[in-house]
Amino acid sequence: MSEDRKRKNMENNGGAGGGAVVLFSDEEVRDISGFQRCDDYVVVTCGCTSHTYGDAVGTLRVFASGELEIHCECTPGCQEDKLTPAAFEKHSGRETARKWKNNIWVIVDGEKVPIFKTALLKYYNEASKHANGSQRSTGKTTGHHDEFIRCSQCNKLRRFHLRNKEECQIYHDAFLSVNWTCSDMPHDKITCDDDEERASRRVYRGCTRSPTCKGCTTCVCFGCQTCRFSGCCCQTCMDFTTNAKS
Repeated sequence: MSEDRKRKNMENNGGAGGGAVVLFSDEEVRDISGFQRCDDYVVVTCGCTSHTYGDAVGTLRVFASGELEIHCECTPGCQEDKLTPAAFEKHSGRETARKWKNNIWVIVDGEKVPIFKTALLKYYNEASKHANGSQRSTGKTTGHHDEFIRCSQCNKLRRFHLRNKEECQIYHDAFLSVNWTCSDMPHDKITCDDDEERASRRVYRGCTRSPTCKGCTTCVCFGCQTCRFSGCCCQTCMDFTTNAKS
């Protein structure tokens, strides 16, 4: 877990250790189906409806940092994990995409309710407001898009999420390794036998501005404390560390 997320979670929990983080009051999440509290996030059942394909159901994780992750369960064995809401909306086959706040729903008291009508976007909206204000005032990037690395053994492209420092470190180490293979992925249980992600899916790289963004000031970062490492001896990290000290 990143230091930033730990700090925010501690603040949200009154600065005390132990126990699950209380992100929402009981009143805010009353009657929401599948709602569960975990250590540093909450889980809720969600879905998106396509007129052609029907309901695609998933599990939404909501973090105090504002980050939203959806694990898709549209079909048995679906391996789409850690999707952004926009990517999940597109994956579901929803005909009117790019309106995920309206199209992604949760079950409240037995009824499908658009997620924007619930309290579940409270932290996301706060983070977006802060990020937009910071971007206007400083011109700095606010995030990182997903990256891909090709396995040296099977030649398949594998996706790397860069949402926190740990994930950035995993990608950075893999990028520097000329012999990186699928089995080197530390958390995802993936092998060379697993299918490569579809080309139509690879265009979605986690940008909060547009699901098919090819790179913008919102999702592209050329160096920050999250994706550069003082203990790394590669030229990129050494240059960043030197410039940061000067």
